Amino acid sequence: MKIILSGLVILFGFLATAQDIHFTQSQQNTMLLNPAATGVFNGWERATINHKNQWVTSGTKFFTTSLAVDMNFFKPKRGNKAHMGFGFQFYNDIGGDSKFGTKQALFSLSGIVPVAEMHSLAAGLQFGFGQRTGDLTGLIFPNQFDGDVLDPTLNSQEYNNLVSFMYPDVSAGIFYRYGNHKVGFQRDNATEFKLGVAYFHANTPDMKYRFGFTEQLYGKLVIHTSFLKDFSGSSFGVEAFFNEFIQGPHNETLFGALLRYRLSSGSKTTGLSRDTYLMAGCAMRYNDAVCPMIYFQWSGLKFGVSYDVTVSQFAQFVRSGGLEFSFEYANLDFALFKRRRL
Repeated sequence: MKIILSGLVILFGFLATAQDIHFTQSQQNTMLLNPAATGVFNGWERATINHKNQWVTSGTKFFTTSLAVDMNFFKPKRGNKAHMGFGFQFYNDIGGDSKFGTKQALFSLSGIVPVAEMHSLAAGLQFGFGQRTGDLTGLIFPNQFDGDVLDPTLNSQEYNNLVSFMYPDVSAGIFYRYGNHKVGFQRDNATEFKLGVAYFHANTPDMKYRFGFTEQLYGKLVIHTSFLKDFSGSSFGVEAFFNEFIQGPHNETLFGALLRYRLSSGSKTTGLSRDTYLMAGCAMRYNDAVCPMIYFQWSGLKFGVSYDVTVSQFAQFVRSGGLEFSFEYANLDFALFKRRRL
């Protein structure tokens, strides 16, 4: 099993046109969805951690970890006017005994402009650097079979021609949001709609996986939308989302819905007490996985857990799915008379 999985990782790496990393909880990692979403939230500062362990019982490690921080500049404490968002994103993706992986450090800058009451548009730019690494010395090859077992001490006579290299990366996007940017007394009747389009790897950087072997990384088109609605006079609400990722010959469709329940209501005037929510639902990665998920939100903290159950043909090789966690803290605008905490 470890040989099969490690081989697949190397194969995808050599193709150089494989898709980027992905999170099932993609709505919790907005700068990887769209640079223009940087700083677009009801608050001022936000930090998010995502971690995914793919194929948890395979015996081979496939980890993806992301840390993101974004904030607002020139955003007023009251009302709404044009302002800016700035963010930093770092992620590390590593898989298999070859330790084939990608690291990226990215900066995002956005301009956010209100165009009408409860409507805003944003445009964003993302730039940074990525690094690809790998090491074939940790793998076992068929020619190390001694007639009875695979012996890792035998010389595989395989040349370790994977190279470590860095590359620049540039992306851009636009983002539309409808929603009440100002906290009011109708909080239990909230409605929010988001729609965005982004294009990643616009500079199509060269990828030099092996000596004498160079390809270009495909640009990636992302179309994403989400909808939130609280039912008036009720503690219940719904959230739904749809994301489409298109990268060269590859595409991924991810959609889902959550039912949310307000466990307790916070103060709408002073913000001394905060809303508490429990959310549960399911996402689906089309032709790949079904992903139940649950979130708990209190104050500016939000914690999520999801599990990918593989339903594609790949399930005949890997029975287990992917366990994913997300943790977010945001300095939110909770109340009518709340001051910015800094």
